[in-house]
Amino acid sequence: QVQLVESGGGLVQAGGSLRLSCAVSGRTASPYAMGWFRQAPGKERTFVSAISWDGGSTYYEDSVKGRFTISRDNAKNTMYLQMNSLKPEDTAVYFCAAGAAGWVRSSPTSRERYGTWGQGTQVTVSS
Repeated sequence: QVQLVESGGGLVQAGGSLRLSCAVSGRTASPYAMGWFRQAPGKERTFVSAISWDGGSTYYEDSVKGRFTISRDNAKNTMYLQMNSLKPEDTAVYFCAAGAAGWVRSSPTSRERYGTWGQGTQVTVSS
């Protein structure tokens, strides 16, 4: 069974940077796409970014375009989210997720396309 573990969250001042990591363990039945979602207190979990199995396709929510960069290293079974120019409104728990590559490709921003989730890592941006 596949497990995902996020790390790299923390407290940072506005304008600062953080890099989140998502380590994948276990055996996967097929190529998988991956994504990052976030959930602020009292709000729904929303899409942040996604990446295809080979890294050739990436997707971003409009508010993070130009500030966040998603990447993955399949040799290390790890996905990353480099977050620059952080804003207080980026404060949330960040979750990584994985789903069958073909299934995710049809709608990478949809939570329902991802079958495996991590526990989340807190990101707090102070003003």
